[in-house]
Amino acid sequence: MPLITNAVYVDGKKRIAPENLDRTFELMRESGGMAWIGLYRPDGDELDAVEAEFGLHPLAVEDAANGHQRAKLERYGDTLFIVLRPARYLDAEEKVEFGELHIFIGQDFVVTIRHAESPDLGVVRRRMEADPELLAAGPHAVLYALLDQVVDEYRPVVLGLENDVDEIENDLFGGAPDVSRRIYQLHREVIEFQRATQPLQDMLDALLDGAGKYRVDDELARNLRDVQDHVIRVVERVNTFRTLLQNALTVHSTLVAQRQNEEMTRLTETSLAQGEQVKRISSWAAILFAPTLIASIYGMNFDLMPELHWRLGYPFAVVLMLALGAGLYWAFKRNRWL
Repeated sequence: MPLITNAVYVDGKKRIAPENLDRTFELMRESGGMAWIGLYRPDGDELDAVEAEFGLHPLAVEDAANGHQRAKLERYGDTLFIVLRPARYLDAEEKVEFGELHIFIGQDFVVTIRHAESPDLGVVRRRMEADPELLAAGPHAVLYALLDQVVDEYRPVVLGLENDVDEIENDLFGGAPDVSRRIYQLHREVIEFQRATQPLQDMLDALLDGAGKYRVDDELARNLRDVQDHVIRVVERVNTFRTLLQNALTVHSTLVAQRQNEEMTRLTETSLAQGEQVKRISSWAAILFAPTLIASIYGMNFDLMPELHWRLGYPFAVVLMLALGAGLYWAFKRNRWL
């Protein structure tokens, strides 16, 4: 069901949990209390009812209906529209899953719209109902609790990413075959996490700057500053992760280039060694070919060859073969082919 939680609070205490939105609106007007409505992927009718009752801006309602928004804070008159990007680390897949939470804050109402399983807003509601004094501070107290929950859920994500970065460093020098793919995948997740966390700094600055104007309780303002400190630490850690991964990409590229150079050097040395072997083989082939050529010519036994009847023909042929072989050996040796 799109309507997940629905209650009216008076002086920080839960008055009733109506069964539908119409009854919620009616009780809220009668009691002068605060309505806290939780929706999960609502349909058009429910959004139209909320928009009409609380006078929400159509552009903000359109963003909430469509989803896929960046983290931001916008003010439409007396209504705040906040988009948060909660995240959770999935140990089994070693990846980060991002959600989307839309919040409308008015003078006497809070409307939350989730487009994913996280965060667990039931935890926030139980926490606030257990602290009526804090809840009596009104919608801004609920906003603080929602921000605090989302930021607290970032901690396991930071630890998971930190472990992944450490593994990347080990794989980088361990020669893992898929390290480049994992670096790029993790780098993409870190960038997405940056987009979720960095806007929170400006959002909290804006809330604290307007604390006096919108009569935010001093204690609540201090709580918001505590959330801001947590956000700053998360953002710093995420920025460090991105720097480490960028360095890892550089180192990986250097290692790949180094391995390629070593491979090219090895191939060049092999080619040179093969060339030297070819030179030696060719040299000896030429040396052996010379006497073979002479012997084959005089072995044709034609009658008109004058050397066949020459007394010194045989010694002359042998000396000629030896001399030609020795000459070729000396020439090849001089040119370092042998």
